[in-house]
Amino acid sequence: AGVSLDVEGSADADAPAAAAPPEKKDDVEEIVVTGSRIRSALDKPAPILNISEEDMKRTGLTSVADMLQRLPVSGGALNTKFNSSGNFGFPPDGGGIGAGAAQADLRNLGPKRVLVLVDGVRWVNGSSASGVASATDLNTIPTSIIDRIEVLEDGASAIYGSDAIAGVINIITKKNMNGFDANAYIGGYHYGDGLTQEYNLSWGSTTEKASMSLHLSYVRANEVAAKDRDISEYPTPEIGGCTGSCSSGTPQGRFYFTNPNTGEVNNLTINDGVIGVPQYNPDNPNSGDFHEFTTDDRFNYAQYNLVQTPTQRMGAFTQLDYKLAEQVSMHVKALFNNRQSTNQAAPEPIFIGPQAGNGNRMDMISVHASNPYNPFGFTLDESTDYFIGRRPIEGGPRVFDQNVNTFYVSGGFHGGFQVSEKYFYWDLTALYSVNRADQIKHGGYNSAKLQHALGDPSLCRLEPGCVPLNMFGGQGDGSGTITPQMLDYISFVQKDVSQQELFDMTANITGKLFELPGGPVGLGIGGEFRYLSGFFRPDPVVVAGDSAGVPSNPTSGDYNVFEGYAEINLPILAYMPAFELLDLSGAIRVSNYSTFGTTSTFKVGLRWKPIEDLLLRGSFAQGFRAPSIGEAFGSESRYDQVLLDPCSDYSGAISGNAATDQIQQRCQDLNIPATYQQFNEQISVTTGGNPDLDPETSKGISASVVYSPSFLTKDLGVADQFDIELGYFRLDLDDAITAIDAQVQLDSCIIGEDDAMCEGISRTNTGVINGFANRLTNIGGILTDGLDINLTYLSKNTGAGRFRVMSISTVLFNFNEYIASSEGEEEIERAGTEQGDPERAYPKFKSTLVLGWALNDFGAAVTGRYIHSVTEECRGLQDFDGTCSDPNPDDDTLSENVLDPTVYVDLQLTWSPMFLNDHFNLTLGVNNLLNQDPPPCFSCQLNGFDATTYDVPGIFPYVRASVKM
Repeated sequence: AGVSLDVEGSADADAPAAAAPPEKKDDVEEIVVTGSRIRSALDKPAPILNISEEDMKRTGLTSVADMLQRLPVSGGALNTKFNSSGNFGFPPDGGGIGAGAAQADLRNLGPKRVLVLVDGVRWVNGSSASGVASATDLNTIPTSIIDRIEVLEDGASAIYGSDAIAGVINIITKKNMNGFDANAYIGGYHYGDGLTQEYNLSWGSTTEKASMSLHLSYVRANEVAAKDRDISEYPTPEIGGCTGSCSSGTPQGRFYFTNPNTGEVNNLTINDGVIGVPQYNPDNPNSGDFHEFTTDDRFNYAQYNLVQTPTQRMGAFTQLDYKLAEQVSMHVKALFNNRQSTNQAAPEPIFIGPQAGNGNRMDMISVHASNPYNPFGFTLDESTDYFIGRRPIEGGPRVFDQNVNTFYVSGGFHGGFQVSEKYFYWDLTALYSVNRADQIKHGGYNSAKLQHALGDPSLCRLEPGCVPLNMFGGQGDGSGTITPQMLDYISFVQKDVSQQELFDMTANITGKLFELPGGPVGLGIGGEFRYLSGFFRPDPVVVAGDSAGVPSNPTSGDYNVFEGYAEINLPILAYMPAFELLDLSGAIRVSNYSTFGTTSTFKVGLRWKPIEDLLLRGSFAQGFRAPSIGEAFGSESRYDQVLLDPCSDYSGAISGNAATDQIQQRCQDLNIPATYQQFNEQISVTTGGNPDLDPETSKGISASVVYSPSFLTKDLGVADQFDIELGYFRLDLDDAITAIDAQVQLDSCIIGEDDAMCEGISRTNTGVINGFANRLTNIGGILTDGLDINLTYLSKNTGAGRFRVMSISTVLFNFNEYIASSEGEEEIERAGTEQGDPERAYPKFKSTLVLGWALNDFGAAVTGRYIHSVTEECRGLQDFDGTCSDPNPDDDTLSENVLDPTVYVDLQLTWSPMFLNDHFNLTLGVNNLLNQDPPPCFSCQLNGFDATTYDVPGIFPYVRASVKM
């Protein structure tokens, strides 16, 4: 909402808050535009979306990431709608869980392929005490320091180096301030939750010799509970009850085993209200205190989840620019930012037994026959092929508290010098930044102590504090049968920490060399040294393999890179018939990495204005991205992914819904019993980095047309600005670093009968998946292309006010992933689909339209945001009519559901009284004015909708007041 279409590529677009190149010798700084180090913003070398400070205020948002994620060019990325910890484990991207972090994605290529700069200099990657992230956490950058954001929708590896494959986000800080600027904001959902507050105070002073400023900020956003929204109150939306998505880990317990005396397979749960040790009748197991476990007995864990996680951010930022001599100035920046955030999940389930599929000690824990609470009279061990799922709600939910501190300091010098009649600009900058995260988890359990508490009671008595654990009593009279003494022994407080450091030194010289018919030749050269290091240290209990939750191991690594670049601009012709402008640009960058050696990238661009009103622009760019620390050095961890096994109940003996003959035969060929049924939709997938990864490379093509009809602005005089831009983009990414989508791999193994895809997937003798290797690799690649459509209209002043129409849209033609298969390469078409888990949508069309009006003291803007429909897989819901929009009764693996097109409408009203000389501004706004709910997503893992694409349900009114003195 409120995105300004000051598109830098427009033929006559207004320039952002940047000056033209200085002409006087005593000027020591040339402001350049994102994507080029030698040309000013007035040159418009590339299409850049410019988001001003006022635009950001009008959105009603307090997070940089939330603002950027609303852009049509954006894909899915982490934000505060991700209640990650405890629900997912470690996603297969090598970057950790990222709890509480917020990131930005361009072109659907992932946050790790977007380079984030602050004033043209790299920013440190994020930390969340759960792995080593490959992307910047935008929560580390306070909004109060931002003057504008420039989003370059083009690869820029030749200019900036690694990570700029999808584009560049350059955050420009406020400079040349005088006086105080105070802002206060408050907003919340009409449900009465999600209250958000923001308070900023800035001060600055500018003289002929010095410019300095200080910015203080505070933001707090309260939680929104999943149980308070209809779409998220159950794991499967719109059902109003439990499906197979609910958990087998229930407060009453699920007990699956083979009775060694009768040979009968039991699948039981305890009846409600049973007191004491339940009575088990081996001749009639489904009687007395037990009954057959069914879907109705599953546990609704969604009641504990959060749709919006609470977060608090406090920041302080200061900068100084001081003129040391006529042609030399010094610059210094320093920042401290603190984020405190919380994730919450349902009480940690205890899954034990050979059929549990944890892949660790939990699968080997046995329950001794002499355990005083064991009702069966025999030991549950490997011989009984058992599975027990018990949810100890007596211990409360899992709570993950993150405390993240970001320190940043930079300094250097800049200036100019003259050679003959040519003037050159130079700058030297060094920075050091560290981002450290500490996380404390409450509600976790120690598997070693579980083993003691469920084992031989005589041995338990030898362990200090050990008391036998009651896994079988359920909730008894409703207060629970796991006592505080039992909980004290098996539980522990988990403490994890991660940290990333960045040291960067840059040096640049730019200037004009000689004249061509179109103007002076511009040249820029420079060098950079960069050192990055990072580590993740899980709690010692987790490292020892003694956690009952998600296992993980320590990660650490570092690397350095030396780089040199050169950029040139050749203005060939200008102000000639058919050649109002013709120029050629080029850039090359050579990098030497300590991890794999030397590489280079280049970029060439051409601009042609056949007439004053029309600009044609094209470029070809190589891209490059080195494996991040988490990707290259990330240790083995686990991701609990929602997967639907095609071989689950493939004969239909349990549900009555048999799989196709082809799938049945394939499952039999893999020795999977017809009696196998998947216990839980979440399957433990082993993830982690890979030291043998190669860098990613890409080739990008962009071509755009910008039309700015002067007859409207000059001849007819009906507009102050009118621009239309059409831009085509295509990017081919080779050796993409990612993990094969686990559902794709499982389907290819079973449905596609690809034996190569079955590698790494292991099963127990009853068919349960107990091993799924899914570590990072260089897959075949990614191809994406599409069209950007931008329009800006600004009217003349009329008696009814001044009107503005702004529209930005992105059409996605293709987004194809290519992975290795036994037949060479498999193509996966993503455009127009919802991936589900990890959730990510690929709409074929996204658009934002802003209608603005201003008259005297008042202003108004209506923003419409459109997201086109996407299609998802929709399996396992045949028993629930009306869920999947396109069910396939013959082959459930082909069932689909359409997430309908979604339109959000936002309204902003402003009052800036002229008699106060712009010293006061009041903004009233309502986001999601029409109370549009997100479309239900059945393949999404959490909360029933795709949190990377859609808003939290609810109308969000807000008010903001600004005072300048």
